[in-house]
Amino acid sequence: MVFGYLQVQKSELKVREWEAYKSVYCGLCKQMGKDYSFLTRLSLSYDCTFYAMLLMALERSCSGFRKGRCRFNPLKKCDFACCTSDSYSKAAAFSVISAYYKLRDDLSDGGFFKRLGVRLLLPFFSRWHKKAAKRYPQLEEIVAHMMEQQAQAEQQDNPGVDLCAHPTGEMLASVLTLEAKTELQQRVFYELGYHVGRWIYLMDAADDLEKDIKHNSFNPFKSYTGDDLQDYQTRLLNQSLARAYDAYNLIEIVDFKGILDNMLLYGFPSKQNTVVYRPQEVKDEKSV
Repeated sequence: MVFGYLQVQKSELKVREWEAYKSVYCGLCKQMGKDYSFLTRLSLSYDCTFYAMLLMALERSCSGFRKGRCRFNPLKKCDFACCTSDSYSKAAAFSVISAYYKLRDDLSDGGFFKRLGVRLLLPFFSRWHKKAAKRYPQLEEIVAHMMEQQAQAEQQDNPGVDLCAHPTGEMLASVLTLEAKTELQQRVFYELGYHVGRWIYLMDAADDLEKDIKHNSFNPFKSYTGDDLQDYQTRLLNQSLARAYDAYNLIEIVDFKGILDNMLLYGFPSKQNTVVYRPQEVKDEKSV
């Protein structure tokens, strides 16, 4: 969950919704520094902000907003969304665990300079990862299992796109079903998590295709032999977005509903178009 694809479409948000979104982002950033280290904020992503906001919405645990100083820039004032549950802590742990395994993957799949940077960061993230895994062992087990399944899938001869995307989908589905309180919720959360996770994997594969071809790295889209790769990618991605949205509509959301609706209806499709069609000039906000 360190890819950064689960974004809002700012132009379609109300001002108060944009401010609330930034407040959750800043609140999660603060929690990561508190639970682990200042440096773990480097792994903060839009994806884990979506996860934190969804957890807070499900539990209705946002108790308001308060002003404070930005942890990166003490001269800047920020609003922080207050939370009465462990949503921030859980999202912070998920971010650290995911970042640790992403670094390990980069160590075996990156270029010389990338591997050098990873070697510098990995000892620190290893320590923080142990702390996160101890606090949330279920999250650790789920992510570790996903990495193992992913490696097995990619080692097969010409694995299909569905086989390659399954581990990430299964991982996020398992993470969300931890929040289910009924059998119906378990089925709905699984469907939402699976297709958002599948979409994230396919987005990352589409985004990295040119780089992976250049470096001869694995990418499931390299084996595609059809006429229109962009159309094929769009059909696969739209399928998962549609099924994720159908599942999302079965969940009773009150808090942050406008923001979460925006992400699924506008933010994700907009990011998808940017990745698949790569317009020459895209104003893509890198951070909030």
